[in-house]
Order: sequence, then structure tokens, then C-alpha cells
Amino acid sequence: MTDRRIRSPRPVPASDLAQLLLGLETEFEVPAPFDEETLAAAEAAVVNLELPTADATSIPFFTIDPEGATDLDQAMYLEKTEGGYIVNYAIADVPAFVQLGSVLDQVARERGQTYYLPHRKITLHPPVISEDQGSLLPDQIRPAFHWKISLDQHGALGEVQLQRVRIKSRAQLDYVSAQQQLENGSHDGQLALLAEIGALRIEQEQLRGGASLNLPDQEIEEDGNGYKLVSRAPLPLEDHNAQISLLTGIAAARLMLDSGVGILRTMPQPEDKALQEFRAQTQLLGHPWKQELSYGQYLHALDVSDPKQLVIMHRAASLFRGADYHVINGQPEEELVQAALAAPYAHTTAPLRRLVDRFVLLTCHLLTTGESVPEELKTALGQLPVLMRESSVAANRVNRASLDLMEAFVLQNRVGEQFQAIILQVEDKDQGESSKGQLQLVDLPVTASFSGAAEPGTLATVKLVHADPQARQINFEIVVQNS
Repeated sequence: MTDRRIRSPRPVPASDLAQLLLGLETEFEVPAPFDEETLAAAEAAVVNLELPTADATSIPFFTIDPEGATDLDQAMYLEKTEGGYIVNYAIADVPAFVQLGSVLDQVARERGQTYYLPHRKITLHPPVISEDQGSLLPDQIRPAFHWKISLDQHGALGEVQLQRVRIKSRAQLDYVSAQQQLENGSHDGQLALLAEIGALRIEQEQLRGGASLNLPDQEIEEDGNGYKLVSRAPLPLEDHNAQISLLTGIAAARLMLDSGVGILRTMPQPEDKALQEFRAQTQLLGHPWKQELSYGQYLHALDVSDPKQLVIMHRAASLFRGADYHVINGQPEEELVQAALAAPYAHTTAPLRRLVDRFVLLTCHLLTTGESVPEELKTALGQLPVLMRESSVAANRVNRASLDLMEAFVLQNRVGEQFQAIILQVEDKDQGESSKGQLQLVDLPVTASFSGAAEPGTLATVKLVHADPQARQINFEIVVQNS
């Protein structure tokens, strides 16, 4: 197969999409702009902020995020020691601005998380907090939760310390330029340490039997005065940075489990039958999952530039369903595991963008200082699973609708054209051998339905027969199965 780097379609002018995008906001009832009372409460929270007395501004933290990001939740500084490593991880101290029971707290509970739409971002907190005074912007003194996490030489979790401090980030990096700096050697050593620790944490994940799926992201990006669809595989440094966040979530989960109070992000184990079917499918697709390899080791070795292996990765993603939040309430630990990570885990590192993280940080800090968790906080923990489920469903629905709209919009004038596609899955097959299923175009970042005779993991020539932006629908027919 040729190079799998997906080319973007011609950018779509913003004016042509404006009404359809605004229609999504109405249809899916996304949160309205902040009212005057909430904005005033945010301004007052900034004015009345009391910085922590503990001073960590001497630590040269840095942030690494997508280019142009302004809601910077995390900053890090990494150290290598004789026996392993120390991860200094600073998380934005949103509770310093958003007090329990306040107007800001109530509004955040109603929203649940930040919504990312093609044309605008609907933030969890007013921008004066989420993109300014609460964000870990460079060269600014900010309140933060300082996680100091020790790892051994193999990257295994050791001692964990947590303190509320003031910090001052030294640099704001983006993934693309940071990856380039790492590869050409023009960095100060922190990026090399990030790659080193991240690789060790991936090994630890595989040893536990967990796996991080390496699937390209389908995204909508601004392009001048318009938008375009892009498909982009995560850069190595993104995977390594994600491991630092996962490490902190695992450390937070351990703190809360040991104390018997808190809230975890959970996912059930796939059923044995589903795992057996998956193992059989890997055989049929020519890349069998050998018994001696863990699930994570097997997936890590897959090459998603190969159509058959890409299909395996998609099917692996479907194995793990049912992600949820559970309050710790005396359950056996095995009932509180995040199965894809093969460990207990808590959402901890994105309090500017996700509601539950603020409460996890508050709980963990109280536990590490030996203070009791107040009833007000325990009550809030009990309400979070429902709040997070509702906001996640709402955000996912409008995000999926945005992608469907963009796909139909950029293809509406190409009905009748032929494309190369990878057959991802076949949903049903009638007596005439005609199928329905899902495909992924090779040269455009589009995943869509098809009809016709095809087999998973094969390349096919397909014809676009329907593209309706209003209905947000596209459909292809199989012309010929190529391989």
C-alpha cells in the first residue's frame, strides 16, 4: 500500500458553513454563553485569589500542548536520579478559583466539560479563568497542585507527594515543534527525558496487560477563513506526554483507593467470548495474536499503515466499552479497574476542561495532608457520575454531528466520483453476497458507510452515491474489491 499520510480536502469557506454550524448549537442545545452573574463571579474569584504560601517557582516547568492552546492544565519538569526518575507535574489549581457551592461551581456542574466545536470553543469555566488566570501560561505565577512522583529505573510507580504551590512555567511548547527539536537535538534535555520516561511507562502498561490504541484522530481544523478535515496519527511525544498524565491518574487512584474515598474512571473487562472472537479475527486477517504476547504488546506491534492491521486496531478499540465513573464505596478493587489501562485510574489532569478532575484534586490533596473529606465534598462526589455521563453524551453527540456535517459538506459536489478505500467492517451480508459496513477513504480523512460485496481488511474502489450536509449523511457503493 502507498503512503497512508492522509491529504486534506480543499478548505471549506466559513461563510458557507455558518448556518449549518449554528444549527448544530440549537439542535444539540449546547451551553449558552456565560451570563453576567457568572462572569462577575469569575472576575471576583480572580481578584480575591490567594496564592499558596509554598513556592515552587524555582522549578523550570514547561507545558506541551497542541499549537495555539490557551487552556493549559499541565506543566512538567523531569529529573533523572541514581535509582530512577522524578516526575514533577503541576496541575492548574482550579479549586482556588471555584469554591464548592459557589455560582461558578454550579455553572460548571451544569456544563460538565468544555465543548470543542469547529467554529468555537464552549469553555467549562469563564475564559478569565480557563484561558488566563487559571491557565499555566509561560512566565506567569499561577496556583497549582504539584505532584512529585518517583519512578524506579524501569518506570514503575514509587512514592507520591502532593502539595498546593505557586509555580512559574518557563516555556510553552507545541507537539510538532517539540518533536522536531527532539529529533534534531536542539533541546535542553527535558524532551529526551520525556521520551525516555514515556517509553518506560508504555512498557509498564504492556506488562500490566493494558494498551493505548494507536488510531489516527479525525479532526476539524481552521484554515484561514474556512475549515478542513484532517486525519493525524499522534506524534511519539504526544504518546509520551499522555503517559505522564496517565501516570498521575493512576497515582491519584491509588491514593483514593488506599483511603476508601474518591471517584475513579472505570471500564469493564471485555467478555471472554469477545476476546476469543477478536483472537480468531486476527488469525483470519493474517496477523495472529500469539498466546505469549499480552494484549498491549500485540497492539503496540501493529502497523496501521497496513489495511488488515488497521482493521485489527479498529476492532481492538471496540473490545473495550462501557467507560464510566464510580464513587469508591467499599467495592472490591477489581470492580474499579480501567480495563484498557489494566489499572485503577482517575481523571485528574484536566480541571480547566473537565468537571470531575477538580474534585479528584481536592480529594487527593485532603488525603495527603491528613485532613478529613468534608460531607459537602462527599456529596458532590456522589453526584459526579451522573453529571459526567450526561455531559459526555452531549459533547460526543455534537462532536460526531460536526464531523458528519463536514464530511458531507466537503463531498457534496463529488457524487459519482470514485475513491480508494479500506474496508473496516462488514455489518451484514445477504444471500446475494451484498454487504453493508464501514469504510475509510485512503486519500481523505473520511469514515463512512457502504453497500456492496467486500471483505474487512481489503482495499476497494468505491463510488460516492450520496452526500447530504443537511442530513449529515454520506454513502458509498463498492465498484471493485482490489485485494
